[in-house]
Parts: sequence; structure tokens; C-alpha cells
Amino acid sequence: MIDRKVIGQTSRLGKIVDHRETYGRHLIKKITQKIAPKSCLDVGAGKGADLSIVKQYSDNCELNALDFRLKNQNLIDLGANIFKIDLEKDDLPFEDNSLDFIIANQVLEHVKEIYWINHQIFKKLKVGGYFLIGVPNLLALHNRILSLIGIHPTCMKMISAHIRGYSIKDTSLFYNTIGKEFLKIEKIYGSQFYPLPRKLSRVANYFFPSLSTSIFFLIKKVDKYDDEFISWIEENVLETSFYKGY
Repeated sequence: MIDRKVIGQTSRLGKIVDHRETYGRHLIKKITQKIAPKSCLDVGAGKGADLSIVKQYSDNCELNALDFRLKNQNLIDLGANIFKIDLEKDDLPFEDNSLDFIIANQVLEHVKEIYWINHQIFKKLKVGGYFLIGVPNLLALHNRILSLIGIHPTCMKMISAHIRGYSIKDTSLFYNTIGKEFLKIEKIYGSQFYPLPRKLSRVANYFFPSLSTSIFFLIKKVDKYDDEFISWIEENVLETSFYKGY
């Protein structure tokens, strides 16, 4: 996610970039139509833009939202169940193996406890269910150019809310290493391609997703989850502490 100051500067300079593309809502439409979920959780639902797409293309889907505002009128109007929890230490308030579709769009770059969060997500997801991740790409074309000229990547500034960086190869390594027995990365997408307008951006995203501004991973739970994310941090020595639920 690009900070507001950078967005404003880009808009004044060119007004050619469609910043809505960063959130990949056309991808959410395509995926919802494909999987037709009966239950969906949006982690960090905000104003409900992603859930509104799910509702539009899977009308009978039960909508659930994690948001810090329990009285979020946009989510209320959608008919979503709204939950407020600490994502980095609380259990997700759902039965195990109960959700068809979980979305975390522009959320995981804000958190440290990715092992705990993934542990919870794959506990609650049904076998055959899908997890869609959307994150800023640390190795986007514009970030690579900025780094070459000594400017910090826009998605990982210290004076921002982002604390993690993601790229296609590194994120794939994370999930394929820990989740090789129970998940499959079905598809990787790119969305937004600075500084191109929308039509050209989508062409570039198709051919060069590793250079896209945002990257999306559609992950399918293909077998029973047996606490592998927690087991992995118990069995491997990491130079920081991570929350394990105890």
C-alpha cells in the first residue's frame, strides 16, 4: 500500500494511475465467481469494499468481517457479522473447518505475528476452502528503481504502518515450506503497475506479476491442518520471539 503523501504526489504529476487497482478488486470479483463461497471472512474489512463484491457475486454467502469498529455502518448495511479482536494474539471467533473463503487484502504487511495469524486462518478454513492474500510488493518495478537511486521503497517506510515486506518468491517459499502437506498456491496475480494507466497496467501485470505494485496469492487448503505454523516456530531457532498461543 502506498502512503497518502506519495499517492497525492503521483496524482498531481500525472493523474494517469488508477490507485484503486492497488486493491485488486477485479481479482476478487473473478475469484468469487469461480469459487462461489457460502461463507466468507474479510480480515481487516474496512469499508466493506471486498465483501460487497463477494455479496454481489455470491448472494447467499454469509459475510463476516474483522474490523476495529463494531458500529461500521458500511458493514452493517451489507449484513455482515462484525468482530473486533486482536488479530495477533486472539483466536478467530469461528468453528474450526467452517469457512469457505478468507480474504486478507492489504493487511499482512501491518503485522508481526504471521505464524499465529496463519495458524488461525488454516484452522478455521475448510478443506477445499481458499485464502486470498493481497500485499504490497517490495520488489515492484518502481521500488527496484527507487532502491537503485538510494530512495527507500515506498511500501516499507519506517514512518508508516507497514512492518513487513513481501515478494512473490519469498512469500511462496514461506507457504510452500511450512504448508507443503496441507495447502497449494493455486494462482499468483499482480495488480497495479506504476506508473501505467489501468489498461496498460493489467497487461503488464499479466506478463510480469513479480514487478507489479501489489501481489495476490490464491491459496487452497487441500488437506487437514495440524498446527504446522506453530510447530515450525517451535522446531526452528528464530532470532526473535513469536506468539504461539501460550
